[in-house]
Amino acid sequence: METVLIPPGPLVALDYLGIAVFALSGALVAADNKQTLVTFIFFAVLTGVGGGTVRDLLIGAPVFWMRNNETLLVCVAAGLIIWFFHGAKRTQKWIDWFDALGLAAYAVYGASKALRYDIAPLPALAMGVITACVGGIIRDVIAGQPSIVMRPELYVTAAALAAGLYVGLVILGTPVVIAALVGGLAGFGLRAVAIAKGISLPAYKG
Repeated sequence: METVLIPPGPLVALDYLGIAVFALSGALVAADNKQTLVTFIFFAVLTGVGGGTVRDLLIGAPVFWMRNNETLLVCVAAGLIIWFFHGAKRTQKWIDWFDALGLAAYAVYGASKALRYDIAPLPALAMGVITACVGGIIRDVIAGQPSIVMRPELYVTAAALAAGLYVGLVILGTPVVIAALVGGLAGFGLRAVAIAKGISLPAYKG
């Protein structure tokens, strides 16, 4: 299938926000594991572009970071920032909060990009979730730690809320910027409450 290049939409800033904060979370995992600078940058790149890469391959879009230098430069900068300035304790909390911000931004942007490539609403919602979650999953698997999606707090649910609200509001005719604001804030808010209060969905008891 021939790939189709569609110009970036009005929410492209969310893409860079998601890339940056996920890249920071990836570098923090490297810091937690006392890795080298090269590994810091590797984890930053992997986490920053992982979800968006899978999304683009599935919707038939050119892989976003292959057509510019800025994306990888953002990831490298994130790795360097954590390498030189990271001194915070309780790193997992920092990872969680960067993840929460990236989750909301990337879920909305992923759904938005899918809709612009004429993906149906429900698959577009799924693309938002994939964009938001896959980078963190890859990061955790390679780091040899339990995946964030396997922890009890709401994570995928928060991404689905952000993407679902965005898609639903756009279908109802809401301007995309307002829909993105509502969806992003709702997704971030749900994830923030889950982090702060340890809220989770009921687990299977069978």
